[in-house]
Amino acid sequence: MTDMVLKLLMLLVFFALMIAVGFYCRRHSGDVNGFVLGSRAVGPWLTAFAYGTSYFSAVILVGYSGQFGWKYGIASTWIGLGNALIGSYMAWAILGRRTRVMTQHLESKTMPDFFHKRYGSASLRTGAALIIFLFLIPYAASLYNGLSRLFAMAFDIDYTVCILLMTVLTAIYVIAGGYMATVVNDFIQGVIMLAGIVAIIAAALSQFGGLSEALQKLAAVSDPTVSTAPGAFTSFLGPDPLNLLGVVILTSLGTWSLPQMTQKFYAIKNESAILRGTVISTLFALVVAGGCYFLGGFGRLLSDRVDVAAQGYDAIIPTMFQHFSPLLLGLVVVLVLAASMSTLSSLVLTASSTLTLDLIALRKGVKMGEKQRLGTIRGLILVFIALSAVIAIVQYRYNIAFIAQLMGLSWGAMAGAFLGPYLYGLYSRRVTVAAVWISFLFGTGTMLLNMLAKPLFPALLQSPINCGAFVMLASLVIVPLVSLFTKAPDRAHLDSVFSCYDRAVTVTARDSIGNPKEQAQP
Repeated sequence: MTDMVLKLLMLLVFFALMIAVGFYCRRHSGDVNGFVLGSRAVGPWLTAFAYGTSYFSAVILVGYSGQFGWKYGIASTWIGLGNALIGSYMAWAILGRRTRVMTQHLESKTMPDFFHKRYGSASLRTGAALIIFLFLIPYAASLYNGLSRLFAMAFDIDYTVCILLMTVLTAIYVIAGGYMATVVNDFIQGVIMLAGIVAIIAAALSQFGGLSEALQKLAAVSDPTVSTAPGAFTSFLGPDPLNLLGVVILTSLGTWSLPQMTQKFYAIKNESAILRGTVISTLFALVVAGGCYFLGGFGRLLSDRVDVAAQGYDAIIPTMFQHFSPLLLGLVVVLVLAASMSTLSSLVLTASSTLTLDLIALRKGVKMGEKQRLGTIRGLILVFIALSAVIAIVQYRYNIAFIAQLMGLSWGAMAGAFLGPYLYGLYSRRVTVAAVWISFLFGTGTMLLNMLAKPLFPALLQSPINCGAFVMLASLVIVPLVSLFTKAPDRAHLDSVFSCYDRAVTVTARDSIGNPKEQAQP
């Protein structure tokens, strides 16, 4: 009884803190700009943690780390390293400043609005908004799945109750405080994730006799259906390097064009904040993603306790936690809940603001003031959360797909559609509207076809993960290739768009004396 009280107390403190932050941040959400972007004044720590917690959810800890740790062993750690280097460091370094400067110059608050104003095409805004709303739903639905087994283990609570609890609490603080409530809570949740990952890795490895003994046991594991090489699950690249590369690409490069991720760059305060945020975000990813996949790499040591064929990959990590102390198990539940709520809050805010600002408010004959738009965004947050919750419950009851499949579909479709148009749009003047449309259609169409008609694809691409990685890379080729053979954009429009990078800035020289010879020249 005392153990249950301790775990419930930890949850109640966490919930109370999240709601208190939501109401505290109401003062920052009085208009659309404040509610959606925090008035573009968010500092590096909050932005970096918001980026990281939106990136890594229960999908990573419970779904991906268990599945890929089972398939690739310790080599699955490469996924976490890729997330840190490509998904965090390179994303911030290549996209951060240019996104912040251009979106402020164009006065765009959402990715669809960016496409509209960058390329001068209102139809692109509509197409992008529909893609975002349709494909964020399965991703949001996947977030709940990681909670089901952990809550059942810790509290013996029905999965539906878990979903309702999570949706109600997330809705309260997002609706109350908007983007600022989301990023402040993300910071708190990020601290919990960092501490929790370190603690559970140490506790989990102790079950196997420590790191050295765990590695020795894992080296002795063999599975002829995967690899006949001895020590395959402790090898440098694992038993299947090619498919491992597909996972690295999907989970790392995909963040470059996911709207809930790039929105963080819209809202950051200034250039110095971007530089600091780059370092913080990368270190966060190293600990959280690297730690999760490293832990999952030992999943094969539980083969006597987990029947993957019957229970699925999602049972691996929760089984690893079964013998944790009540305090540590409570921390694990709060960690997974924090990871899920932080990502869900980012998704619902992105989807609702996109649908309101890029579709509803722009219909002919519709005139919406500031309060109406704000009210609509808040209302759609409830709609989006409800839809994702219904899908999650149906998926759980009928075992339709694994967490990774749902996430792979969402990431692959959106990143495959947006990666080329977004990245090249920040740097190149030559990209055409036709090239953007082709990327949209190819990315979403290929992923939907993969879901509905897998046998039409080569064996390597029948996996939604590999297919998602393929459409992302294809987008980087399609956009410049199609742009070469289609009508060039309007020169005057491009000059206006890219003038934000040419703005002159007057500074005070550190050396006021200078070179006398140069001063003497007329």
